[in-house]
Amino acid sequence: MTTTGLFGIEREGDVLVVTPTADLREFRYEDIEAGARGILDLLGPPGITGVVLDFCKTDSYGSTALGFFLRLWKRISSRGGRMAFCNVSEHEKEVLTVTRLDSLWPICGSKEEALKALRG
Repeated sequence: MTTTGLFGIEREGDVLVVTPTADLREFRYEDIEAGARGILDLLGPPGITGVVLDFCKTDSYGSTALGFFLRLWKRISSRGGRMAFCNVSEHEKEVLTVTRLDSLWPICGSKEEALKALRG
């Protein structure tokens, strides 16, 4: 796994798995933005058709992170790709529900389920 900013990154075939390595709270704005730029750059070359955001190491995120998730989704969906979330805490799930972003992406219990949701 490689890292960029607060994110671990690994490739599973045509899917990029992004794992935040710490809570993405607002005081981490600069770190989130630096990591976001690195991840968005990885989506430049063709071949990546999906992104899984794996929250196995976090419990919360703020509006800066939500903005990054939307930018990531716009980039991958503009190329016909898809995105899924997994290992989301109750707090993280509540934020997605309140903002209605849970209607954009499947929220899965595990990374394997998320990969299957993107490929199936």
